[in-house]
Amino acid sequence: MRKKIDTFSSPATNTMFPMDAGTGQKPYTVAEQRNYHVLDVRAAKAIAYVWLQAVQLENAIDFGLPEVDDRYHVWRVPLLQKATRERIGEVVIDAHTSLVLTDKSSTPASLEARILGRTEPETTGPTSSRKNTYKLSNLRNTIALGDSEKILQELPAESVDLVFTSPPYYNARPEYTDYITYEEYLLKLRKVIQNVHRVLAEGRFFAINISPVLIRRANRTEASKRLAVPFDIHRIFIEESYDFLDDIHWVKPEGAGWATGRGRRFAADRNPLQYKPVPVTEYILVYRKHTDQLIDWNIRAHPQQELVQASRIGDDYERTNIWHIQPAYDKRHPAIFPTDLAEKVITYYSFKGDVVLDPFAGIGTVGEAATKLGRRFVLIEQEANYLSIIRDRAKDWLGPDASSIFTINCPPIQVDDRLM
Repeated sequence: MRKKIDTFSSPATNTMFPMDAGTGQKPYTVAEQRNYHVLDVRAAKAIAYVWLQAVQLENAIDFGLPEVDDRYHVWRVPLLQKATRERIGEVVIDAHTSLVLTDKSSTPASLEARILGRTEPETTGPTSSRKNTYKLSNLRNTIALGDSEKILQELPAESVDLVFTSPPYYNARPEYTDYITYEEYLLKLRKVIQNVHRVLAEGRFFAINISPVLIRRANRTEASKRLAVPFDIHRIFIEESYDFLDDIHWVKPEGAGWATGRGRRFAADRNPLQYKPVPVTEYILVYRKHTDQLIDWNIRAHPQQELVQASRIGDDYERTNIWHIQPAYDKRHPAIFPTDLAEKVITYYSFKGDVVLDPFAGIGTVGEAATKLGRRFVLIEQEANYLSIIRDRAKDWLGPDASSIFTINCPPIQVDDRLM
């Protein structure tokens, strides 16, 4: 006699799943795991129906089975002609905000043409080769206090043009012992990378400064461990629908890594198997949000070609992926990266007027570099003392214009009369 297995039906896919044998509870759906605002088929249909009412097509169109596309964090609701049940288009809904993405959904004009049997070229869609231009972000300079995983959900979709960040180290210093396990650390970074995907514009870049981390041994009977963080991060980016572009090696001056203690044992004894080179490099890994469009499209379709021309790079540029840059030190923060590094990344991977995001802003190095290069910035930092430093520094970067910075979870910036 076969044992009966309890099951439940996932509202997102209408698929039967077994109950958890230990708890008797149903596992989380994909929508629940991603913390989406739109959780199930019924909610997706309700949003699509309101949109159909707004364009006065609710009486002629029915719905197929909505599907959640967690690669792009959207719900796709198929649209069917009521009379023939033929698929004639789709409504695409932002799963985080529940807003209909009109630039990715079928247009009312094309739906009407298909209902009437006319032929009309499809002019929308995220990767249509007919897109001659794209919208520029209207985000202004922004400073936010809080967890970037949550703050990113408040930003408009496709409102950021470049991301450059250096996430906190995993337990490399006493200040960073926030994560119980390495897996928990990677999960946190995955959630941020997921949420960045939604706010990053089509075909634009995410550059991350990352390096392996040495976990010192607890006592003399244990071995130290070195975690290959860049390679684990790479896997997450690929799984979250980014395309790998470049690995840049930031080389520090000779002797910069000797303080880690790595290599001293070999230097003293010179025994085989004990060899450990002193690390003097970090990675800048560069990814592009997946799209069928070539990079040339991001250049040619830019609606303000004068900004493209103004952003052209001179002869003095890095010709290889080996960048020699002096480290930076600041007593206010234990692990800042050099402004020169941020300037190079911003120069090579964005246009003037673009919006540059740093979801782990520290004391605001990316904001300083972005302002200097004629870009806008979005800086997210969860430590209140660091955000206070950013607020003060922004007055130096922008002068009186600092009062126009949009602030989230913190008061507006007040500019002294002497700066006016």
